Amino acid sequence: MILKSHILLVEDEPHLARVIKDSLEQQGYTITHIADGRKAFTAFQNTAFDLCIVDVMLPGTDGFTLVKQIRMQHQQVPVLFLTARSSTTDVMEGYASGGNDYLNKPFSLEELFLRVKELMRRHSNTTTLNQSLQVGRYLFTPHKQLLQLPGYTDIKLSHRETQLLQLLLQHQNQLLDRKLALNTLWGDDSFFNTRTMDVFITKLRKHLSHDPEVEILNLQGLGYKLIC
Repeated sequence: MILKSHILLVEDEPHLARVIKDSLEQQGYTITHIADGRKAFTAFQNTAFDLCIVDVMLPGTDGFTLVKQIRMQHQQVPVLFLTARSSTTDVMEGYASGGNDYLNKPFSLEELFLRVKELMRRHSNTTTLNQSLQVGRYLFTPHKQLLQLPGYTDIKLSHRETQLLQLLLQHQNQLLDRKLALNTLWGDDSFFNTRTMDVFITKLRKHLSHDPEVEILNLQGLGYKLIC
């Protein structure tokens, strides 16, 4: 466990917030709890946090908007959404706004601890975030979430698109196992997450379509291969 990592907890339900705060502090984390989305963003601007746990339904500023604001300030800090809303549209909006993981209410504290620990681990293992990388004729800058091709308008990638393209590049011209990708980026290989990843693969194909030498192949039942 990473002791004394500083977590921003944004949750407006007093009892739940107190339970989460006390439990995570017992696990060795430092917790700043704020119940209002607008005030939480002010705190984020003034304090270095290692992870954000954000409820979706918040006074002041809702969780999706808050995370979009956070992403404009900091592309790397992990974000875990807490919500009772679990429709496909809501989950997609959460990931599109910059969330890294989604935990549906009600949840066990053990599951929360595992999600927090895994997000911390993934964040600490990120090694290529500040480098610019070649994807065929494209220039990919992960920390700016930017894809550039001479003669074309720059493409601003979502946080999840950036993560997925990085993972594909790590397995360039090799098979990226579907289960590995799902467990790495979504935390499990459920049917719903599989369909969600397929949506992001389609988006990346569209972004990369101006270079015919770049392909993302779907190897049925196995995974994907980035050819470039």
